[in-house]
Amino acid sequence: MKKILVLGGTRFFGRKLVELLLEQKHEVTIVTRGMSENPFGDAVEHIKVDRKDTAAFEKALENRTFDIVYDNICYSPNEAKQLCDLFNGKIGKLVFTSTLAVYEADGKPHSEEDFDPTSYGIIMGDTHEFTYGEGKRLAEAVFYKFAEFPVVAVRFPIVMGEDDYTRRLHFHIERIINKEPIGFLNMDAEMSFIQATEAALFLQWAGNDHVVEGPINATANGVISLKDFISLIEEKSGERAKIALLGTEEIRSPYAIPATWYMKNDKAEQLGFSFSQLEEWLPPLIEQIAGTTAKQ
Repeated sequence: MKKILVLGGTRFFGRKLVELLLEQKHEVTIVTRGMSENPFGDAVEHIKVDRKDTAAFEKALENRTFDIVYDNICYSPNEAKQLCDLFNGKIGKLVFTSTLAVYEADGKPHSEEDFDPTSYGIIMGDTHEFTYGEGKRLAEAVFYKFAEFPVVAVRFPIVMGEDDYTRRLHFHIERIINKEPIGFLNMDAEMSFIQATEAALFLQWAGNDHVVEGPINATANGVISLKDFISLIEEKSGERAKIALLGTEEIRSPYAIPATWYMKNDKAEQLGFSFSQLEEWLPPLIEQIAGTTAKQ
């Protein structure tokens, strides 16, 4: 049994991660702002604190030690530095949820070497001062400069699931069923994705496997063009999509990328993790969400 801290563990793949850890009989502590209900009850220790309140966050976790810390909600270099200062000498390993967005959408499939956080110039600041991708790049750079514990930066593409609170997949399905337009930049652009349960399984594996260290890509096998993605929704919903080139921000797709944008998972597979096939789970997931949407 290990002592494990999860920052952000009550929603989506964070919740699924905690469920997996509890199944393994680990001693789990979750930290949240208390905005979402704790679904685990007394099975976990629940600390309610906002990490942006530095003094309160440090007081809540001072003198605490953990074998593994999972940080799903770090978005800035300041938050990364705060974690290093708080936990240096006190934890065995950090698994940091990073993103495909550390790579440019430049039409090329990306491997881990395409962004090296150890040579990236650090600018300190809070979340609101950077784009999402830049905040994550800087957070990685800070962790690899200042952390005195092993760090795994798990780079996920967009995570999909029926219970996705961002509702990015739902956006497309709902607008097509409701006969509302969707704006894109490049329908031929290809993307990769990962399913929420698989994302949780990967995080669990990255924490438990002592071989895993450094940045690592985690994505399902296979890619899909946005044109084929929309065609799949049309097939499962029985409705025709209304596509606009670009359009206003209100109708713009969360997947409105200028060029192909996905990453390779060779490193993780060589280390022993077996990924799912995108084509096996994406169609039934779309069908499930489309069915729920049509009934509303």
